Amino acid sequence: MAARTNDGDGRGAVPLTGRRRTLGCLVAAVVALGAVGGIVFAFLADSGYMPWFSMRTVWEAPHDRGASAQGNRAWLAGDTLARSRFDGVTGYDAASGKKRWEYVPPRRTDVCATTARPDGPVVLIGYGEKGGPCATRAALDLTDGRELWHTTAKTGYGSAAVGGGLVVLADSGARGGLRALDARTGAPRWTAAVPRGCAPGDVDAARKQVVALLRCGEEARLTALDPADGRARWTVPLDARRGVAADATAYVLSADPAVVSVAEEKSGDGMRATLAFGPDGRPRGRIDDVGDYGSIEEVEVEGGRLFAIASYEGSQSTWERLVAFDLATGDQVWRADLGDADLDEIDVTDGRVTTLAFDWKYGDRLHVFDAATGDEEDDRAFRDHVAGYATEVGDMFTYEDGVIAVRWGSGERPLSSYERW
Repeated sequence: MAARTNDGDGRGAVPLTGRRRTLGCLVAAVVALGAVGGIVFAFLADSGYMPWFSMRTVWEAPHDRGASAQGNRAWLAGDTLARSRFDGVTGYDAASGKKRWEYVPPRRTDVCATTARPDGPVVLIGYGEKGGPCATRAALDLTDGRELWHTTAKTGYGSAAVGGGLVVLADSGARGGLRALDARTGAPRWTAAVPRGCAPGDVDAARKQVVALLRCGEEARLTALDPADGRARWTVPLDARRGVAADATAYVLSADPAVVSVAEEKSGDGMRATLAFGPDGRPRGRIDDVGDYGSIEEVEVEGGRLFAIASYEGSQSTWERLVAFDLATGDQVWRADLGDADLDEIDVTDGRVTTLAFDWKYGDRLHVFDAATGDEEDDRAFRDHVAGYATEVGDMFTYEDGVIAVRWGSGERPLSSYERW
């Protein structure tokens, strides 16, 4: 016989087993609701509809016209985002997406060259007639789209860079050499010859030094120049022990510190690495394109470090990683594994490393890491796809509390701005 309790007068007595059953049902209901709530939370968080875990779209530029593979570049200077195509450069208000200005090259010419980074608000573009040399270089002020000045060479120019208040041009003619102009006025600052038997390749400029790759006979070298007068400070082979072939694919990632990316075409033992040099030209860190971290795909130099996206081939799928290296030693500083979503862009600003992970099936995500320690500071899902089946993000910038994605291609939305939500 079941035990009973009594409230004093015998009325309202409830069997203990009945109370236990009621309590058990309540517990089960709470557990079930918790499980359902967890599923709902996970779904909302992963789909971009959960506050404090999501990214939502703020504005998007109208769909683009037909595109070309040349002239594509984007820059962020203050609150102006500028985007270059073959047919011109357009400036937008980064906060609202409103078009501020448009620069169109002269009639019958297309944009055929751009520099990677602005110097303050100044960037350098090149334009020329279709099928002809990229003969003219023009400096633009990104705040209003004005052409500050331009210079033209009949045979065209080689590589160019803007930095430290200078525009540095490599002469592609028979004489070779480098020429520096004032970035805002175009006034000549200096000219510098290269060693006999050498021709200039890629260049970069900073306030402390100008660096240029040289093709000297069958060997590639690197030279550093004084930005005040163009005098050579040092010239060294890219690899003093084995040498790097003059026809290797090489470009300067940074002028200060001097950092060069090299990819030789030799089969088997050709160098594929990032090389750093000290202020006296002595070799410092070397970071191979392939290592236990995977295969390096995209890099950014900032604060004495190389930040890289690397893909690692696992047993069943490709894993994506974000890796930080010390340029002085070439050693890994930290590494973050981000699963099998496709990492495609990286931005290093104000001590934070931001990257986008693209996954058409499960949604795109924003990841933010402390540049010094590798600690993850933010992980959010985008409400809308940043990249799709036919949409590739060509560049990405952090701006205020969000990011701006830049795209090229016919029928694409060229710009999309996202904020934390």
